Amino acid sequence: MSDAAWFGVIFVGFFILRIIAATIFFLCILPDGVRCPNCDAVTVRVQSRGWNLLMPWFRTSWCYECGWDGLLRTGPKPANYYPVANNLSHSGQLPLSSKKSSK
Repeated sequence: MSDAAWFGVIFVGFFILRIIAATIFFLCILPDGVRCPNCDAVTVRVQSRGWNLLMPWFRTSWCYECGWDGLLRTGPKPANYYPVANNLSHSGQLPLSSKKSSK
């Protein structure tokens, strides 16, 4: 094998090892659970077709308090976890204290 071929093999090998090491490092520092890494509030899951197809084992999230959005590892939910959609009124629905009749 020529010197140029050896250089190419070693160069490509180091490039691939660098990508693998960076992926493992960022996977380790990625937070798990449903808490925001900035303000520690409960985040809301966001449907992202691109990220969910590429990496379904991650959770695309958005924090409604500080505006952070990003990926989280799926982890255990806290004991007092309530999805935001169940606590807030839904668009297009009458509130429970409405005086209008549903008949």
